[in-house]
Amino acid sequence: MTAAVPLIGFGHVHHSRVRPRQHAFTYRTFFLQLPMRQLSGYAGALAVNRAGAISFHDTDHGDGRSPQQGGALAWLDELLQAEGIDDATGEAWLHCYPRVWGYTFKPVSFWYCHRSDGALRAIVVEVNNTFGERHCYLLDAPQYGAELRARKVFHVSPFCEVRGDYRFRFQRTQADGRERSVVRIDHGDEEGLLLRTSVSGLLEPATRESLRRALWRYPAMTLAVIARIHWHALRLWLKRVRLHTKPAPPSNPVTR
Repeated sequence: MTAAVPLIGFGHVHHSRVRPRQHAFTYRTFFLQLPMRQLSGYAGALAVNRAGAISFHDTDHGDGRSPQQGGALAWLDELLQAEGIDDATGEAWLHCYPRVWGYTFKPVSFWYCHRSDGALRAIVVEVNNTFGERHCYLLDAPQYGAELRARKVFHVSPFCEVRGDYRFRFQRTQADGRERSVVRIDHGDEEGLLLRTSVSGLLEPATRESLRRALWRYPAMTLAVIARIHWHALRLWLKRVRLHTKPAPPSNPVTR
């Protein structure tokens, strides 16, 4: 990325279950990619830590720190330091859903942590479930296009047990003169592949025009996220996919 300004991505989210019943969906969506080390003095079109039709708030991430406490960036830096990563001092780009009309639910957000020379150093995958719990998977020394694995330790869906692993693949490509972001996450266990998920989109600056376009196209986007989670849960239940009891969250908030 050549300019450290907030970006908005327009694209799709896809989810496909391959067993024990097949179930798939694809929805159009938009998301933000934010240069977190540049936001302290930001005064552009996106509402940052203030009310707005589309807004970003530090308290929605990490341990909920306010901007006066250093915000989500201070939490991220402390997490990396605690894990022995002290050279991710370059830009930290956050891929996340915004608040829309004050409401948001973020199933997963991605922190792209760079060295001072711009090289990608680590990716933090921040996962939230519908029970108000949060867990992070720290992917050390990632490379775009390469597969990265993490053992699943955190409950997300009652239709999936907490076992097996995740396989991540992050990509950056060019399309129509713009950068395209793609994140793929496959979940499998000892029996093989269970789920395929992805989110992708073309990136452009978050201007007044692009934010208006997002609001016009998806006026209740973040509310639709939680509504669709429950709608597809009902459909899986009707397909008689087995329900699993929610276990206690892991004692360590970070899995490396």
